[in-house]
Amino acid sequence: MKNALITGGTSGIGLGIAGHFAANGYNLLVNGLERNGADIAKELAAEYKVKVVFSSANLMHPEQIREMVQQAEQELGQVDVLVNNAGIQYVAPVDEFPEDKWDAILAVNLSSSFHTSKAVWKGMKERKFGRIINIASAHALRASEFKAAYVAAKHGIAGLTKVLALEGAPYNITCNAICPGYVRTPLVEAQISDQAKAHQMSEADVIEKVMLKKQPVKQFVDVCAIAQMALLLASPMSSQLTGTMMPIDGGWSAQ
Repeated sequence: MKNALITGGTSGIGLGIAGHFAANGYNLLVNGLERNGADIAKELAAEYKVKVVFSSANLMHPEQIREMVQQAEQELGQVDVLVNNAGIQYVAPVDEFPEDKWDAILAVNLSSSFHTSKAVWKGMKERKFGRIINIASAHALRASEFKAAYVAAKHGIAGLTKVLALEGAPYNITCNAICPGYVRTPLVEAQISDQAKAHQMSEADVIEKVMLKKQPVKQFVDVCAIAQMALLLASPMSSQLTGTMMPIDGGWSAQ
């Protein structure tokens, strides 16, 4: 039985991944800022009969990240799989983009993945096994208006993924990024209203003319597809699969 640490694992894509991993026998540490995070962990443990612990670490603070990894190692024994999923978003034209929002998005969406990876790296090297999975975005491969910080962070994740893949290769540590198109999560729900204001259009038009416009398959991406890809990338059989950007974006990146 292996152990996975999933940031942002108590809602949206992260919760979908957590459930899929638990259903396949993984013990988990799930991280999130939801007030009911501990209850979510208990529900996962009860449903799938695995050990699930919860961390409320704020990923803007590296010392809390290190404490979270220590908690996972102490309570689970070791971290075999790291899923860097946590993310935040803000939408505004570049000349109106608040600098504190820029700093926060870079900290959570990019820097935290460096800090988590660094914290689990020593143990993975010693055991000659590790799987790091970064939940990036189609915006790691493409850009969109009004998302300066998010696009910059996700492009940064693509670069970090490649570096970790190269450094991890001698130690059977792989690192890959999954790049989803739009998934109807709480984060995207918030974006719909923000985009409506930025583009001065209705929320229905935002979905049709802004979000899904770039996806030839005119549907939101299913969380299950992302979770299944993450499980594949976590497998011992995926040792030759590293340094990749895996689009699950309804054909967006094909254009």
